[in-house]
Amino acid sequence: MILATYDVAIALALVLIIEGMLPFLSPSMWRDTFARLLNMSDGQLRFFGLTSMVVGSIALIILM
Repeated sequence: MILATYDVAIALALVLIIEGMLPFLSPSMWRDTFARLLNMSDGQLRFFGLTSMVVGSIALIILM
């Protein structure tokens, strides 16, 4: 299945909305979370990124 440009634009817009919610609703919590991310090692960040990708991929498979 080939995604249309429109679908990709909608997905990007949703990501931006979701990503902007935490800094808008709770800036201090966002700042604390970002500070913790900066203190993580490369391995921890890679594991977090891999876990996010796997969960996202499983969600896409289930939803399709």
